[in-house]
Amino acid sequence: MTYSIKDVSEILGLSIYTIRFYDKEGLLPFVSKNKSGHREFTESDLGLFQVICCLKNSGMHIKEIKKYIELCMESANNIESRKNLLVEHRKEIVNQIASLTEMLKVVDFKIEMYEAPNAIEIVNEQRKQACAEKRENDLPETMVLDL
Repeated sequence: MTYSIKDVSEILGLSIYTIRFYDKEGLLPFVSKNKSGHREFTESDLGLFQVICCLKNSGMHIKEIKKYIELCMESANNIESRKNLLVEHRKEIVNQIASLTEMLKVVDFKIEMYEAPNAIEIVNEQRKQACAEKRENDLPETMVLDL
């Protein structure tokens, strides 16, 4: 079974423009074109395209994805190079997760504070402290936000 670019767009949730862009950038050398010159994707193509999307969505740059695809297209003799590229990317993903986890803690803290029965008093106290800090440091009391 083969898929048109429109099918792939719907399956992967990508715009046709994005698919064409990826092709232009050299990320889809494995995709064949039919007699009419239209791209036709196979099941295997979809699988590799999903990997490309995963790498892109997790922050890998197009240049690095292209390098990975080129390695995949060469031969099975470069497994170590492929693995090393993915191991490095994995480290970046782990760092992203750690950073996002810390950000989530801050957001959760603020939500809990706003859900507290005395949220207004807490916010007013924070604003009061912010104004006091401005005065103590001889800074103009601009509009103070309760962050």
